[in-house]
Amino acid sequence: MNDIPLSILFGALFVLILLSGFFSGSETGLMSLNRYRLKHRAEGHHGGARRAWDLLQKPEQLISLILLGNNFINILITQLATYIGYRLYGDTGIAIATGVLTVMLLLFAEVMPKTIAARRPEPIAFAASYVYQPLLKLLYPLILAINALVRGSMRLLGLQDKAHSGDALTSEELRIAVSETAGLIPASHRDMLLGILDLEKIKVDDIMVPRNDIAGIDLAADWDDSLELIPRLPFTRIPVYEESIDNLVGVALMRKILPLLLSDNFNRDSLKSILREPYYIPEGTPLTTQLLNFQKNRRRMGFVVDEYGDIQGLVTLEDILEEIVGEFTSDPNARGSSFFRDIDGSYLLDGATHVRDINRQLGTSLPEDGPRTLNGLITEHLEMIPEAGTSLKIAGYPLEVMQVKNNMVKTVRLKLDEPESAS
Repeated sequence: MNDIPLSILFGALFVLILLSGFFSGSETGLMSLNRYRLKHRAEGHHGGARRAWDLLQKPEQLISLILLGNNFINILITQLATYIGYRLYGDTGIAIATGVLTVMLLLFAEVMPKTIAARRPEPIAFAASYVYQPLLKLLYPLILAINALVRGSMRLLGLQDKAHSGDALTSEELRIAVSETAGLIPASHRDMLLGILDLEKIKVDDIMVPRNDIAGIDLAADWDDSLELIPRLPFTRIPVYEESIDNLVGVALMRKILPLLLSDNFNRDSLKSILREPYYIPEGTPLTTQLLNFQKNRRRMGFVVDEYGDIQGLVTLEDILEEIVGEFTSDPNARGSSFFRDIDGSYLLDGATHVRDINRQLGTSLPEDGPRTLNGLITEHLEMIPEAGTSLKIAGYPLEVMQVKNNMVKTVRLKLDEPESAS
């Protein structure tokens, strides 16, 4: 070997460093691939993507192959560099070769290839797949033996050899992935996707119309008053009860009421004849479950009941859909009495308004982990029923109680200046 020219030895060393860089860079490239983009391209019959996808289905074998090749090449590099150093400078050359080789391997066989592969994983990984696939078949018995030794060692250490779990995303990971698609899909579409993912966290209690705000027909009330009330109700489904909403009789469709009104054949008995049995929803039902239940039972409205069977509120299919697509009007002033913007920029809010609705419409950060309505939030914060004119801060937002009626906060002024530190 002493007769081999140094130029050939240096050329061989250069080639081996390139091979070491190939193994290091291709490992980073393959492991950095976006699995979903890769699967899409593989299903599109892209040759390199299909081979890379096949290799990544058995990551243990791929890693064993890469490390086997990389270590074998690095050992050859070490032996060859040591021999070149000895031929040039004797024993001193061995020390020089060790230092120079360390720097060269770090720069040209590790850092640089891996940096390039991390920035451009697909070209590197697809090209490497054409090499690794036949190489894996050639060295398959050796790879199996290495994997068997690894699994045996893991069992001795008490480590479980779990099957590859795949690349399934959790709901939170999927939410982050959707949130980071700015510029790739329209903002409105992204908001709808996030709304669907959030349905599981939201309960019917969070979006229901409180029982005190449920409008309907009272069979025990004066019938002439009911006749005047019905045309003014802006609903297609009208709850019908006797004296109290807890004595719910049924639900009437406005499209069935109108013909009776026009025929002058509308009375309590004819109203009862068109009633549909009320549909009840257990308190705490997630919106994902309730959406499916509405579909299964062919219903569009239900009454939320607690563990004692008492009605707590009302939920419609439209309420759930608004959690996905947003409010059907984005102008708070168009929402009626719940949101009214004053000339000074502050908002007059109905005390029965849900805290979630306020946060969503006005971009505030009022706490949602306690009472659901603004009235409940204020009374809990003060630990008393306030008087009109009471001022307070919740989560740094200045609130002023404008009207109190029947032991409930009816109207509140909210200023939307930058929130100060909560008091």
